[in-house]
This record gives sequence, C-alpha cells and structure tokens, in this order.
Amino acid sequence: MLRREFFRATAGTGLVLGLPELAQINTGRRIDRDVPHQLRQRTARLRRLDDVLGGGDTYRVYLGECQATKTMLREGSYAEETGRALLSVLSEQAQQAGWAAFDAGKHADARGLYEDSHKAAVEAKDAALAGNALAFLAYQEINTDRSAGIETARQACRTAGPDAPPSVRALLHERLAWAYAVAGNPNETERALSIAEAALSESDGSPQPDWSAWVDRNELQIMTGRCWTELRRPLRAVPVLEDVLTRYDDTHARDKSLYLSWLADSYLTAGEVEQATAITSRALELSAGVASVRPRQRLAPILHQLKAHKELPAVADVLEKARA
Repeated sequence: MLRREFFRATAGTGLVLGLPELAQINTGRRIDRDVPHQLRQRTARLRRLDDVLGGGDTYRVYLGECQATKTMLREGSYAEETGRALLSVLSEQAQQAGWAAFDAGKHADARGLYEDSHKAAVEAKDAALAGNALAFLAYQEINTDRSAGIETARQACRTAGPDAPPSVRALLHERLAWAYAVAGNPNETERALSIAEAALSESDGSPQPDWSAWVDRNELQIMTGRCWTELRRPLRAVPVLEDVLTRYDDTHARDKSLYLSWLADSYLTAGEVEQATAITSRALELSAGVASVRPRQRLAPILHQLKAHKELPAVADVLEKARA
C-alpha cells in the first residue's frame, strides 16, 4: 500500500478572483487507471495560464488542482500502478503551484510545495520530476545560501540521471549553470550550459514531458545571456539577449520584462546608460499590471543605479515612470 504520510492539511482552496471556477474531474471513490492521464492533460492545459499571467493570478488555481489530487489519493480506491501515476501527477501539480507561489512572492508556500512535490515524485519513482523539484528548491536557495543552492542543483541533475528526456536534462543543467553564475564561477557555468546544449542536440523529435517541453534553444540562449550578465560579462551577454528577445512575443509580458531587465543590467555594466534606460523603460511598460513580484524586484537595483544619471532627460523620464 502506498504511504500517505506526506499529505497534510492545507487551508482554503478558493480560486482567484477573475478566473472562472474550474470543475474537477468527477471520479467517485474508485479511481480508474485512465484518470491520471486525464489529470495530466488537464495540468498541461492549465500550465498555459503561466505563459500570460503572473503567479498572483494563478496560485490559487494551481493550488486547488493540487489539493483535489491529494484528496483523490487520500480518499479514493485504486490499483498500485494507478496510485503511483496519481503521485506523479501530484508532483507535477505541486511544482506548478510552487512556481506560482514563488512568482507571487509567497516563498514559504513555494518551498513547502516543492518539498511535497519531491516526496510525491520519489514515492512515484519518477526520477525526472524528483530532480526538477530539487532544481526548483535550488533556484530559491541560491539567493540566500550559494553553497546550498549549488549542491541542491547538482543533486537535481544526479537525481534525474543520464536517462532523463533531453529537455529535462537541458532544463536541470541550465538551472545548475544559473546557480554557478550567481556564485561567480564562470568555468562551471559554461560547462553546465554546454551540457544543456548537448542534451538539446540529442532530441530526436520524440515527445517530451509537457513540464519541460518549453525548453528549447531560445530558452537556452536566454539563460546563457542571464548567466553572463550575472557574471558581469556584457560583451557575451548583450548579443545573445538582443538576438533572442527580438523573437520573444510581448504577450509573454512577465517573462519578457524579466529578460529585458538582464539586458538593461548588461548595458549598464558596459557603461551604455542611454541604451540601458531605453530597455528599462520597455521592461516597465511590459510589467505594468502583471501579477508577479519578480519584474519590479529585478528592475529595482537597475533603477537605483540609473539615479546617478538622473540629469539625463531619458533617465529622469524612466525614473518618473517607475514612481508612477
């Protein structure tokens, strides 16, 4: 019998104002083996909300999905194989809810959900999802404890293993590269990015897990530019970010504003104040009204640096735009 010890009571499941209430899949107490597949498809569809909405809009939706699956596992009757599949779906849902919590600035909630996800993935024997849960934890840890963040990111890659789908290996190694970049280690950063690129090159067109299928060469370029920005190498960061962001649609407002912030950062490092100002202005426009704390957090230190140049009309304008 599957262990249930990681289930814990969670407060209210009300959905966020502005999004329709979602009807849950009605299964009864007996859970058939096709239910996990239905839930995974539903989770994939709901994941698309994250392309255009911030975590402040989506968190309760994703959390409600996670809680509904927990209830199925706790109260339903199912075969062992179906139970493992449900645990895998739960792991995926908890990661999505954790990411939304992180994006909304609810960091304690995010960590708890990532930990739940890891436990569910381990019990489901889903190494790829277990590795990704650790990678999410590493992404949080690196901001407060660089050594712990790097070690958790390494563990994520080891957990998923060499047999994980190419997009999964690429995703975990680019997150490892980010951890090394934040810690100021250019050699290990470049090595991890190279492994990620090699993993993408192995893809033969076969279906990838939906939760990692978004990782492509554009995503790898963005992470490469972010890493070189963090390492204060603007000559390497700017061309990569400029190239990829010309192809990045404005409908992905949160993500594009974030990526533009790294481009503005690199231009500032290079001493190109006017260009940094123009990019910052565009990032502010895109992030307006997005229910995510991260764009403004990223732009805050850039705006602070720009204050040293407030005698320039363009800088004065963008500082006023930020205040407004």
